[in-house]
Amino acid sequence: MSNATATASQSNQSNQSSQSETASSYGQRVSSATDGDDLAVEVERRRTGRWRGIVAVALFAGAVGVLAARPLLLLATVPAAAFAAYPRITGRPKPTLRVERTVDDDTPDRGSDVEVTVRITNTGRWPLVDARFVDGVPPMLAVREGSPRHAAFLWPGRSTTFSYTVGAEYGRHQFDPVTTYLRDVSGGTELEATVDCEPATSLTCTDAVPEVPLRKQSRHSTGRLVTDDGGAGIEFHRTREYQKGDPMSRIDWKRYAKTGDLTTVEFREERAATIVLLVDARQSAYRASAEGEPHGLAYNLAGAEQLLTALGETRDYVGLAAIGREFCWLAAGVGIEHELTARELLATHPVLSTVPPEEDAENPDEQAAELRKRLSGDAQVIYLSPLADEYSTSLALTLEANGHPVTVISPDVTSDATVGSRLARVDRQNRLSSLRQAEIPVVDWTPDQPLGTSIVDVMEASE
Repeated sequence: MSNATATASQSNQSNQSSQSETASSYGQRVSSATDGDDLAVEVERRRTGRWRGIVAVALFAGAVGVLAARPLLLLATVPAAAFAAYPRITGRPKPTLRVERTVDDDTPDRGSDVEVTVRITNTGRWPLVDARFVDGVPPMLAVREGSPRHAAFLWPGRSTTFSYTVGAEYGRHQFDPVTTYLRDVSGGTELEATVDCEPATSLTCTDAVPEVPLRKQSRHSTGRLVTDDGGAGIEFHRTREYQKGDPMSRIDWKRYAKTGDLTTVEFREERAATIVLLVDARQSAYRASAEGEPHGLAYNLAGAEQLLTALGETRDYVGLAAIGREFCWLAAGVGIEHELTARELLATHPVLSTVPPEEDAENPDEQAAELRKRLSGDAQVIYLSPLADEYSTSLALTLEANGHPVTVISPDVTSDATVGSRLARVDRQNRLSSLRQAEIPVVDWTPDQPLGTSIVDVMEASE
């Protein structure tokens, strides 16, 4: 069960009060702080213009009543004038809200329904006569039932609850802040606030990866990567003639008992691998098989999460990089703290946002050059990309040519719905073929199939 609680407040500090005063003009934003100054809330107070036309009519009618000496006509303008003056007479309310969000399963299987329940409590002293709320549904999760929008009248101390259901998709999905719209009795003034929940609510939908496809390389550290070199290990490599100084534990005593010859047993050495997970976050990675379906970057992030989990159970050195709106880099490391740092980077770095960029401001050539500078000589790369354009293939070939073994994991986000999408599928198949011809291992990941299954299929086919 995942739970998030936050408080949105505009009171308690004199400087906040002065800021609220300056926000009286239409559309001006101020930054308000919650109790304890631990959560930031962006507030906008604006006039809705609801009574603008009525006030104009009332003023006209009042003028006619005065000129025509018609008291009843003049009195008829009083209600409209009262509603228009209400916000200025009563002052500005200082609402305080507590928002709680729960999900019935925060680690669901792909495709399953997840019920989200939001409870909002008015903890302030003012009644909220017209309160409207929009929950921050992650962009890659489709609402299947119910609505993330809700409206209510809230007395102080009272709560309102609403629920909706989303469909789980691969990846880690963090809910956005709740957006709140509050209007006064007259409806003439509206306050908008976005509330950040701490801790944030998230859904994580992954499948276990039984084994990460690593390629042979050398590193003089203890680990699990099997090499072609003989030495200490667990897998038999060969026997050789005994040399002075060989450990007694590696002498083949059975052979000595039979033949009298001293021989030494060598095993395949296991050395730690250095792996960099490279995520393609360029504009082309945001392509999807259909509108409303997860795009390539969402699957890239889901795959990276699963690989981090699998590699976290080893002693391999793992790094993280991404190319997109900007360059993202985390040097290779090992341990629980390093894994948590990598996961936090996947969830929060701007280049890995699941929301497509408005403009293509990326410079992949410079970022690729920076990546090559930072890769250690013995690092291999696991490249996650939908291979939606030629540059993605070129990058993999360049890294391989520079001495960094590359393995490509490519989620298939193509379809055959239209002629254009069928051509895109053919182009992707051609890119897969060119990588395989260059002897670069490729995992063609169909999102309907778990990533672990796709990896196992490729590894079995290569044996």
